[in-house]
Amino acid sequence: MSETVTLYWIRRDFRLQDNAALAAAIERGDPILPVYLLETSKDASWPMGGASKWWLHRALEEAAAGWREREGQLLIRSTADPLDTLLEIAKATNAKRVVWNRRYEPEERECDATVKRGLRDAGIEADSYQNALLVEPHTIGTGEGKPYKVYTPFWKACQKRELPQPVKVPMNNLKVYQGQIKSDAIPSLELLPKHHWYRKMEDSWKVGEQEAQRLAQTFLKERVKAYSEQRDLPAEVGTSRLSPYLHWGHIGPRTLAYELRQTHDTASGGALVYLKELYWREFAYNVLYHFPHTSDQPLRPEFSDFPWQEDDQALRAWQRGETGYPIVDAGMRELYATGWMHNRVRMVVASFLVKHLLQPWQAGARWFWDTLVDADLASNSLGWQWSAGCGADAAPYFRVFNPILQSSKFDPEGDYLKRWLPELSSLSEKHIHAPWEASSSVLSGASVRLGKDYPKPIIDHKAGRERALKAFELFKK
Repeated sequence: MSETVTLYWIRRDFRLQDNAALAAAIERGDPILPVYLLETSKDASWPMGGASKWWLHRALEEAAAGWREREGQLLIRSTADPLDTLLEIAKATNAKRVVWNRRYEPEERECDATVKRGLRDAGIEADSYQNALLVEPHTIGTGEGKPYKVYTPFWKACQKRELPQPVKVPMNNLKVYQGQIKSDAIPSLELLPKHHWYRKMEDSWKVGEQEAQRLAQTFLKERVKAYSEQRDLPAEVGTSRLSPYLHWGHIGPRTLAYELRQTHDTASGGALVYLKELYWREFAYNVLYHFPHTSDQPLRPEFSDFPWQEDDQALRAWQRGETGYPIVDAGMRELYATGWMHNRVRMVVASFLVKHLLQPWQAGARWFWDTLVDADLASNSLGWQWSAGCGADAAPYFRVFNPILQSSKFDPEGDYLKRWLPELSSLSEKHIHAPWEASSSVLSGASVRLGKDYPKPIIDHKAGRERALKAFELFKK
C-alpha cells in the first residue's frame, strides 16, 4: 500500500518560515503536497480586486518556483467548491490529512468550517492553525466577556499576554509528494487583466518571502528608531512598506513583533509606535470577527441613516485624482500607479471623500479594495469607518481634515506632490499646496493653467466643511 500524503492548503500564507501549518505537516513525516485553490464562488461579497489579482499572480509564480527547487509541485486549481476539490485531490493522492492556517473574514470562516466538517466526515484528518495574527479574536474580550470596540483597552489587554514566538519550520525534514497530478497553469487563472495598467506596479514591488525579509531587516535596522517622526511624511521612506507582505503572508506578525523586541526597546519611541501599529491590525481583525457586518454596514447602526449625497461625478473625480486638491490627487495617483498609498495620505483622501464630498464610505472602501495590493478586508473596513466616524474607535464625524494644512504640515516642500503631480512641479512650496490661491502671474510663470493643466477645486474647503457639519447636525436631530 502506498504511503499516505498530507495536503498543505495554502491561502494567504506564502512563506516557508514561521508557518504553523507547514511545520505541523512536516513533523507528521508524510510526503507533503502544497495546494492552492483559487476560490471562484459567484456569491462572494468581496471578490478579489484587480491589484490583489496581480499580486497573487506573482506570489503563485514565486511559490511554484520555490517548491520546484525542492523537487516538489505546487498544485493549483480554480474551483467554486473547495471541499469537493480537496476531496478529489485527496482521493487521487491517497492523502489522509489536510492542514491549513486559519482565516478570519466572515465568508472565509464559513468556508473553512464547511471544509473541515466535510473532510472529517469523509474520514480525512483536518487541522487548522494560528498563523496570521498574534491574538486570535475568539481568545480575547473585555472583563464582561464582550468584544473590544476601542483600541486602547484592547492594546492593554494584549500587552498582558506573552508575545508568541515565530514557529520553527524543520525544512530539512521536508518530504515532498513525488506523484504526478494535473495542475492548472497560472496564466489560465486569468489573474492579470487584459488592460496592462498593472505594469507600473511591477516597478514598485518585488513579490515574495525573500523580499519581505529584506524589507523587514532594512526597516528594523535603519528606520524603526525614527518611525514615530518619519511615518507621517509621505515624501520620505519612513514606513515599513510591509503591509502587502503581511496581508499575503510573505512574512508574519510573530516574526516582526519578536525581532522588534529582540533588537529594540519597545517601551518607547519608534519601536513602540510600530508595535502598536501591528496591534492595530490585530484590532481590525478583532472587530470584523465579532461584527462581521462591518465590511458593508456601520458598526454604529444609527449611521445607517446618515444623509450621504451620492454623486458619481464627484466620486469619479476623487478616484482619478482630479479633485483640485494636490494632496488628495497625489495620493490617488500614487494608489493607481503603485497599488499602495502612504497611510497619512490615506486618512486625508478618505476624510475628503466622506466629509468634503459627502460620499458614502462604502464607495471609498470598494475603490481601495480594487486598487490596493494590501487590500485587507478587516483593515480596510476599520479604516474607512474610522474616517467616517461610524465604526470602532472612530474619529468624531465633526473632525474634518483640512487637506491644505495636512499637505503643508506633512509635505512642507511639496516633494510628494511634485512626484505625483508633475504638472505642478514648477510651483513653489508656498503655492503648491493650494494652487488656486496663487496669482495669475505665479501660475503663468509655472506654466499652470487651472482647469486645463490641473483641475480647479471640486469644492471649496470651507463650504465642504460646513456642509459636512450641517449634515451631521441634521443627522443627530
